[in-house]
Amino acid sequence: MTAWDDVVNDTATGYKVQAALVAMKVQPVKGYKISLTSVTTQQMFDSDTPLYGEQVADHVLENDATVSLATMNEPLIEVEIGFTAKTDLYATMTDEELLANSWVSGAIEVPDARFKDWFPSLNKYLVVSDTAVGGYIELGNRVDGATLTPSDLAQVQVDLLLDGVSVAAGASTEVLDNPMNALRWLVHQLAAEGRFVQAGQSVSSGTFFVPPHLTTGTYEAKFTGSYTGTTTLHVQD
Repeated sequence: MTAWDDVVNDTATGYKVQAALVAMKVQPVKGYKISLTSVTTQQMFDSDTPLYGEQVADHVLENDATVSLATMNEPLIEVEIGFTAKTDLYATMTDEELLANSWVSGAIEVPDARFKDWFPSLNKYLVVSDTAVGGYIELGNRVDGATLTPSDLAQVQVDLLLDGVSVAAGASTEVLDNPMNALRWLVHQLAAEGRFVQAGQSVSSGTFFVPPHLTTGTYEAKFTGSYTGTTTLHVQD
């Protein structure tokens, strides 16, 4: 429980708070993170649907970036599929068209919140308010989505290493059975609000596993299957 639990009591209000928070950052929206894309995480936060959070420009990173724990609260680490729009993405597009008009990356996400002891006890409406507990999104090497099929994205595995030691592993099927389903959900959710994913914006699909806490060291997310590559994040005190 927090002092704010009775202030935001529905998703619509949560998104209004999120919009106000993002506006205060006075930066362009560079992308979106999608949360609660597995049965496990939806159960944790008592939700039957994903949530999204807008990410401003300085929180969307390129591969091999360095972040500092000193600038964060209680961060976690997730491994995901990232999509970067080549063109504007609309709800009228098929899955094949959405994919062909995107770059695909192996992504690391660092969820973080402005609340103490937030995971996994934070009220889901406060999760929405807090940009879906948005911290950082880091994108690995890009693959042209036109070279893939939607079913390919259900055939990706990952091993997450910290200083060379495996700390978590998972599969893309944890993300609504296929990360394409997450991208489609976001595009349709934004369309219902009269918006769309703009060219150049990135989308982080949702995690392959229940996220561990972020600590200092070098993380390597090693992707295999229909997408291969290593996404590296350095974490300092």
